[in-house]
Amino acid sequence: MYFNRINDLFSIHEIMKLETGFFTRDAVTVASELLGKTLVRTWEDGTQTRYTITITEAYMGTEDKACHASKGRTPRTEIMYANGGYVYVYLIYGMYWMLNFVAGHVDSPQAVLICGLDKIKGSGRVGRELRIDKSFYGDNLAESGRIWIEGGDEVFKIKAEPRVGVAYAGEEWAGKLWRFSLDA
Repeated sequence: MYFNRINDLFSIHEIMKLETGFFTRDAVTVASELLGKTLVRTWEDGTQTRYTITITEAYMGTEDKACHASKGRTPRTEIMYANGGYVYVYLIYGMYWMLNFVAGHVDSPQAVLICGLDKIKGSGRVGRELRIDKSFYGDNLAESGRIWIEGGDEVFKIKAEPRVGVAYAGEEWAGKLWRFSLDA
């Protein structure tokens, strides 16, 4: 495809951006269907980097003992109670910002943790690669100019496994096959 103006190129990307409706489904569905999609990060200098989402984990609301919302509504989790399509970030170990996308509907707090991009494995490494910080909290993925997801029609083989690092939630919740990855 040939573009006459730079604005034409930006228009094509706007069309490819996933809309809010993609995220207003349950987190398990969103997590599995994010695999193979493209995460776009626009940097401060205006350049963009594109990454393929390769690993995700679903967190399914107040009943899911591994989900932050299971502890109740707090300032930290407030964005999880919004309609799907927002960014939820939090800091762990004082050094890693975790990138999550809110899923579901208003007052049904669910989220999808992004655990792998291309050859980057580990949610802490993802946050570091993307230079995620507290300022991303609450960004609307359909409107943000610095981070969004683009769709595609590709079909991938997906592997489902238990989530990582959630043994504290008990056997039932730690054993849920809600960690999804592209199966090579």
